[in-house]
Amino acid sequence: MKFLYKYGTMIAIVVVISFFSITLDSFFTYANFSDILRSISIVTLVAIGITFSLIVDGFDLSVGSTVSLATIASASALVLHRQELFVALIVPLLLGALVGLLNAFLIIRLRLPDLLATLAVMYIINGVQLTYTKGFSIYNDMPLPEGGTAPGKFIPSFLFIGQGELFGIPFSVLLMLFVVVCAHLFLTYTTFGRLFYMTGENREAARLTGIPVDRYRTAAYIISGLFAALGGIVLASRIGTGQVSAGTSLLMDGVAAAFIGFSVFGAGKPNVIGTLLGSILIGVLLNGLTMMNVPYYAQDIIKGTILIFALALSHIVKK
Repeated sequence: MKFLYKYGTMIAIVVVISFFSITLDSFFTYANFSDILRSISIVTLVAIGITFSLIVDGFDLSVGSTVSLATIASASALVLHRQELFVALIVPLLLGALVGLLNAFLIIRLRLPDLLATLAVMYIINGVQLTYTKGFSIYNDMPLPEGGTAPGKFIPSFLFIGQGELFGIPFSVLLMLFVVVCAHLFLTYTTFGRLFYMTGENREAARLTGIPVDRYRTAAYIISGLFAALGGIVLASRIGTGQVSAGTSLLMDGVAAAFIGFSVFGAGKPNVIGTLLGSILIGVLLNGLTMMNVPYYAQDIIKGTILIFALALSHIVKK
């Protein structure tokens, strides 16, 4: 059981890749793996944000709607308001930070349960982006209600984030790896990163030793919002449109990846490397199932089953 707990995720990744490579001729190709990596990069960014909230013994359910909001914000800045790259990046990031700040206010100041508070924010943010867009996606040359077409378009420098390559590697994958390395180093080798873990492991003990617990919890939710917004930017640049509710499915994927990461190498706690491997497992599995023409609603059953298995295994080993 302990061996399965420590190395089960990596074994599962190898088994899944081997199975789909044998059963699907077009699975083990550069084009398909490039597509898998692009999908994984978005899920990983969202899951890292969830990981930060889990580290401080919290939970953020609003990341999916934050991704959708960031996607719409980027598309709106480029297509409807004809802005340049800087504005298309900074506006969604600021919105993501504001969502995280709102979550922190509800949870820390008003003392609402994190699940209920972030669930309420999820619905609020989803309603905001649907109200703003009136339920329509934002795309190049879209017709405007007052007549005519949108004055702007998705510029090449923005599309490069999700579609471009450097040295034959998708830029979004390089961005993901950079973020993973930075987050891992921060949480593992810096004082601030360790204080995040101390805050989550025993909040009262951390407070008694002089750690500003509320500040670290607030920072965790803001970081979660920022990573969700960054995932929304990458998603918008990849698909080249601002789709309403585009980030809804990413909530479940991100949560599953973060919880699967608990068991990697027997860590027994939220960690970025484990989250990355969890994202790889989810991404490879969903890609293979899609190529086998498994309906998307059946894929949710499989994702839920994997999440239950990861949580049950973690609970059994701890007990």
